[in-house]
Amino acid sequence: MGRHGGNGSQATAQPGLSIVVPLFNEANNLSTLHARLVEVARRLKDTRGLATEVVYVDDGSSDATLATARGLAAEALDVQVIALSRNFGKEAALLAGLDHARMGGVLFMDGDGQHPSALVETLVSYWLDQGYDVVYTAKAHRASEPWLRRIGVKAFYSLINWGARQRIPEDAGDFRLLSARAAAALRALPERNRFFKGLASWIGFRQIRVDYEPAQRVHGHTTWNLYALIGLSIEGLTSFSVAPLRLASLLGLLLAAAAFIFGVQILIETLVFGQSVPGYPSVVVGLMVLGGVQLIMIGIVGEYIGKILSEIKGRPVYFVAERTLKTAEVPAAGETPHSAAAE
Repeated sequence: MGRHGGNGSQATAQPGLSIVVPLFNEANNLSTLHARLVEVARRLKDTRGLATEVVYVDDGSSDATLATARGLAAEALDVQVIALSRNFGKEAALLAGLDHARMGGVLFMDGDGQHPSALVETLVSYWLDQGYDVVYTAKAHRASEPWLRRIGVKAFYSLINWGARQRIPEDAGDFRLLSARAAAALRALPERNRFFKGLASWIGFRQIRVDYEPAQRVHGHTTWNLYALIGLSIEGLTSFSVAPLRLASLLGLLLAAAAFIFGVQILIETLVFGQSVPGYPSVVVGLMVLGGVQLIMIGIVGEYIGKILSEIKGRPVYFVAERTLKTAEVPAAGETPHSAAAE
């Protein structure tokens, strides 16, 4: 059992490209996505002689995703299927795929088919031809999204990049390619509360942005509702930035200044002008404002304490229930492609 609850093969990475695809209830999309990746692998093999594997990570799906992944053929690329013991979340699934990737370069893409497979060769070109270590993608336009979501995204990136040495590119997604040394650097980070977008930017190296238009989802619907997006935003902020703590400190400072000014005003009205100041309403409102702000600050501090507690416990990020591997080697007569299972 490795540091993260899986036993990946990072020490002897082979030249080539590992495509990591986290899956959660994507049974209807998986066959179509796999066929596209097979075509991409064939082109990479023909034009660059690049070996390719795909690592499907089933994150505790409740539909037939795992059974569908097991049945995918290893045509033109190796197929590795990692089944986690339960749903650990996308960040854990990404880490599981990274830990088990056997090739040098690692490409991450979603299993819903909205990340265009045709763009993979462009990302590989920046990696192999121009020497970039991190090739990340970002949505070219957000005009079709609700205005409230666009404002929320803008506010999130402004807050998380406030005072940060290494800024996280706005609108950057998980669809990105890492060179062998960038992937090794990402694996070496010991933290368990991981925010992939932030960590992939924090490691540095040569990085470049590629804009793209996401494809339409063919089957099913996204599991990223408003509640999940807010949770991911809080996770990213508290795992990667101290901006909420700074904001809480500034808010406390502003309230203290406002209370001081209000106190001086009361003294002047009483001692100079002899006016009586109403007590009950102002006291109640003041207590409610201060109490609410204090609870917000305690909640922010509590989020960080929770992260510290999680790191101290040192629990693995994920557990692997099953691992299968099919290689794309051409079998001899009467044989089937090699298959191995672990965990």
